[in-house]
Amino acid sequence: MPHVGKRRARPAEDTPAVRREEILAAAATVFAECGYAETEMQAVADRCGVAKGTIYLYFPSKEKLFLATVDRAMTRLRESVRSAYEPVADPLERLEVAIRAYLEFFRDHRHFAELLIIERAVYRDRKTPTYLEHRKAHRGEWEKVYADLIEAGRMRDIPVNDILRFVSDLVYGTMFTNHFAGHEYTPAEQAHILVDILFHGLLSPSERRKRSRMG
Repeated sequence: MPHVGKRRARPAEDTPAVRREEILAAAATVFAECGYAETEMQAVADRCGVAKGTIYLYFPSKEKLFLATVDRAMTRLRESVRSAYEPVADPLERLEVAIRAYLEFFRDHRHFAELLIIERAVYRDRKTPTYLEHRKAHRGEWEKVYADLIEAGRMRDIPVNDILRFVSDLVYGTMFTNHFAGHEYTPAEQAHILVDILFHGLLSPSERRKRSRMG
């Protein structure tokens, strides 16, 4: 079994909610380091400083622990991105801030990207992966942003669902490219480039006018 660190001391104050969070935090690191098959509940217990039986009080199986760990990662992603963009008033600026925060989150929490990879490999028969479940559950606020932009004449009148899917897939793919290959740009620079190309395209104004006349 891979070495995952020494058991640490318990905090002076402890509650079931705090302990559950600590178990999930420890599990995220252990699963990412060791993989699903090689992770043992004892390793998670050792990492967060509790007895193995305590882990089973909160999570009756390794599967339930793993899926709860992935769910926690996605909840933290959503909270981190939202806290970044909520103070921003302009919806177009809000989108760039959200993309930057998303890329920063996975840069700073690379083990969460590993969890998504593991889930896809181990639970290929799941109808909808956790990441997509969260994306679907919380798409409403972005639907409204895009709909309002279209109504205000700031975006082309194309199906909001198409915009959502394209932008989400673009950012999702960028995150995994960064994870596997790294990138010379900072998340802020990447977000600016993505939004610039997304909003203005690759063609010059004269070429767009030319193609518009041809169409």
